[in-house]
Amino acid sequence: MNETLQELFDSRGVAIRVDREAGVVRGVKILGLQSRNGRTYLPEALSRAAKLYEGTKVNVNHPQGDPLSPRDYRDRIGAIRNVAARPGEGLFGDFHFNPKHALAEQLAWDAEHAPENVGFSHNVCARTSRRGDRLVVEAITKVQSVDLVADPATTRGLFEGTGEPTGGPSEDPPLLAEATVDDLRRYRADLVDTLIRERGAEFESAREELDGLRALETARRKRATMTRLLRKHGLPDPEEADGWDRAVVSEQFVESLLAAPDETAMSKLIEERARLVASVSDRAARPGKPTARDQNLVGAAGGYNTEAFVRSIT
Repeated sequence: MNETLQELFDSRGVAIRVDREAGVVRGVKILGLQSRNGRTYLPEALSRAAKLYEGTKVNVNHPQGDPLSPRDYRDRIGAIRNVAARPGEGLFGDFHFNPKHALAEQLAWDAEHAPENVGFSHNVCARTSRRGDRLVVEAITKVQSVDLVADPATTRGLFEGTGEPTGGPSEDPPLLAEATVDDLRRYRADLVDTLIRERGAEFESAREELDGLRALETARRKRATMTRLLRKHGLPDPEEADGWDRAVVSEQFVESLLAAPDETAMSKLIEERARLVASVSDRAARPGKPTARDQNLVGAAGGYNTEAFVRSIT
């Protein structure tokens, strides 16, 4: 795919010579084979790109907004010349700057005494492809500019912008689109901690909701089992019971059934209640004068005395 790239350059280990009078910083490393942004540049891509960098304009800072937008004349500070590809190392050249530019003296002083105050970066169009976990630059198709940027928080200076990763604490973080989980842990541990806390809270909320749904499902199944066992033993459904039927399957009895640890225990309670109901029914249906013990169980029509039945089952 084709995309616009911005890279910081690295000249570590390169002999840099600053000629203030001529306005030249000689021997800067323009581009290496490996980028701290996680990109790999093919050697043949750099060799073919050398001529594209020859005479490339150097500006102060990246353009605002679109990387390919026109630059302000006041941003122009110099150009890159004498570009050459060194096998196994990358592209090198000389930075010719305008000694009359407003920032020329500052640039020369920083290059000699405080290179960490400023860094190089290039702005190019390139053809890339994904190979495994790395983005490979197969060809640089256009060099828009090489820019001077001040970013001491992520670079180590004019000659140490980007190159072979060292694993040190000053290494530039990769682009967000190319970042891995390990990259986030390394460069944005605070962001990872925030995400963990947020996801942890979401997980806890989801877990509580799931526990609630499981409890509801357990209660539904228990009630279905209770209804089935009541029907099996000829006892009324609590949802439909009224009158003396309501006394047989009272609210307290239903609660005791739903609190039973398993179906066996529930079935035992229902069987006991069914036997008690059957015993009361037998007494009510017995011919002749009721005994003193049974007389309160018999209604005017030979049915149940609800109050007496409740006393007998409780």
